[in-house]
Amino acid sequence: MRAALFQLAYWLLSALYVLVSLPFLAWPGHSPVRAIIRSYTRAMNLALRHIAGIRKEVRGRERLPEGAFVIGAKHQSWGDGFLIYPEIKDLAFVTGDHLERFPLVGGILKKLGAIVIDTCGGGEKKASSLANGMARAKADGRRVLIYPEGHLAPVGYHFRYKAGLWHMAEAMGVPVVPVATNLGVFWQQQESPRRKGTAVIEFLDPIPPGLPKDEFLARLTDAIETRTAELVAEATGEPARRATLIPDPPNGMEASPSPDNLAAFKKA
Repeated sequence: MRAALFQLAYWLLSALYVLVSLPFLAWPGHSPVRAIIRSYTRAMNLALRHIAGIRKEVRGRERLPEGAFVIGAKHQSWGDGFLIYPEIKDLAFVTGDHLERFPLVGGILKKLGAIVIDTCGGGEKKASSLANGMARAKADGRRVLIYPEGHLAPVGYHFRYKAGLWHMAEAMGVPVVPVATNLGVFWQQQESPRRKGTAVIEFLDPIPPGLPKDEFLARLTDAIETRTAELVAEATGEPARRATLIPDPPNGMEASPSPDNLAAFKKA
């Protein structure tokens, strides 16, 4: 019942805030739309707490640097962005161009300063759209949120961390703040929230720019996966277990490996 009520609130709030944003899409500047979307994410946090029964706890705010930086976050759930967005001022984010298929969303993304990646135009266009987005974010002195695994990871598993985050941080000359979470225990991937409890997002120690790519990716993966395993154990009461590395799922598919189907999943 709680899951169904939350889904209803999710779609009603989403539709309401899109409609409220409409008059400001043609408005000079971006401040009104950014304020509206920040209000939207806060409303979703309230819906999570009072309807789904999921409270939010934020740890590590004191580790956030001054000025521009990139956030590399664990991505277990559709709800990850709702938890992080209201915590960071002047936050841009990286997303695929699939969101532009939804009516009016493209205009909102533009006002938000989102870095929209061309996922259909091949490697050259994808790299070009990322580079252009980074240049705008750097010029504006903004913070950027990216999910370095590139997919929603089931609890207990992780994907290979992609080098795009390293390229972004090096191009901008800014530190990367890893983020661990256990939200997937309560709201798994694209499902509705299923379990009450306290979801934690934790900002970890920043990784400075200038590291070799392989060293950076190893350090990022270890920081996020180690702390995420500890947060999952905290939420479930089970011993902390390091997540299992699995291959990226085929395009358009959600990863749902299990002991029974993991071998078949690896062959997909």
